[in-house]
Amino acid sequence: MIITENIQKLLSEIPGNVKLIAVSKTKPAEQIVEVYNFGHKIFGENRAQELSEKFKLLPKDIEWHMIGHLQTNKVKYIAPFVYLIHGVDSFKLLQFIDKEAAKCNRIINCLLQFHIAKEETKFGFDMNESSQMLGSSDFGLLQNINIVGVMGMATLTENTQLVSDEFRELVYIFNQLKKTYFSDKTDFKEISMGMSGDYKIAIEEGATMVRIGSLIFGER
Repeated sequence: MIITENIQKLLSEIPGNVKLIAVSKTKPAEQIVEVYNFGHKIFGENRAQELSEKFKLLPKDIEWHMIGHLQTNKVKYIAPFVYLIHGVDSFKLLQFIDKEAAKCNRIINCLLQFHIAKEETKFGFDMNESSQMLGSSDFGLLQNINIVGVMGMATLTENTQLVSDEFRELVYIFNQLKKTYFSDKTDFKEISMGMSGDYKIAIEEGATMVRIGSLIFGER
């Protein structure tokens, strides 16, 4: 019952306007069911094929989020059912999502991932790249994707000031995009940032979604 206690504690700490995504990557179906039976139905996975397998096994009212780096050739595995793709880090990927969504007769919600960390290993747009894309005629041709916000990952560090600054940068990017490209779009409202180690800072800085795994399921 430890998992149930963990999610209960987290939900009591997280404001009602922030969505908790239980990151279930590498976790067996029975642990996901434990959280589901508690009443939480929002889960995140970082590998498309693992997500596809879990979708087949588990209840169909689960809201599945793809939170990891997504390769173009893996989009087809999740396009029929995924609720939200967090890590859209290139126009090429967005085009693939659009194409696979059209095959499934769906419109897929997406977040644009921005590179806000000092680490080079993180993926994502910078402000200039996103502006070029959003202002392009090619972007206007995409009919089966729906951009609903932004996502970012802070540097993995003990320096909480740096983490705060990076999250603040993502909020700034969100506000600029909202003002310039999505001002009349009420569902452009999501800021996905914060994980087990830094979610409290993320919430303070304005996260609308936090992605938490180890605090729920324990360390891998």
